[in-house]
Amino acid sequence: MRLLAGCVMLVCASLTACIPSFKLNGSALDYNIYKTIHVSEFPIRAALVYPPLQQTFENELLNYISKNTRLQTTDGNSDLEMEGEITGYNLTPQAVTENAYASMTRLTITVRLKYINNKEDNKDVDQTFSAYRDFPSSEMLTDVQDQLCEEISKELVELIFNATLGDW
Repeated sequence: MRLLAGCVMLVCASLTACIPSFKLNGSALDYNIYKTIHVSEFPIRAALVYPPLQQTFENELLNYISKNTRLQTTDGNSDLEMEGEITGYNLTPQAVTENAYASMTRLTITVRLKYINNKEDNKDVDQTFSAYRDFPSSEMLTDVQDQLCEEISKELVELIFNATLGDW
């Protein structure tokens, strides 16, 4: 009986030693190959413009990269590059009530990203990302705009990171 228990424990220990672990919030980069990244400005090219959004988004992107990778940001040549533009900042009515008024409004922000991997061309990404938040129509946009832009920017940055540096 002891021999059987010992064999079972040995098998279990050897199986758990072979199970790979994944870090879901980190990058999948080989830091022997990738050392630098250049992040360009993301100008607002949307029909509706909220000027602080550009800085909010860019800061969130740079902070997320620095917290989740060991890449050094550069202004010149780099192993990786990110550039793009904020192409959409839209308000749409949601949840229309019986008197034909919207009880909720949706703020949607869209970002077009061009990610260039200067070490491996097949890992380049040219994609549009979009995220939104709903808020009560009884609230003024000017009262909730900063908070919504911050929340949406965080979501967009996570989507962008996972599609590029996270290599999902």
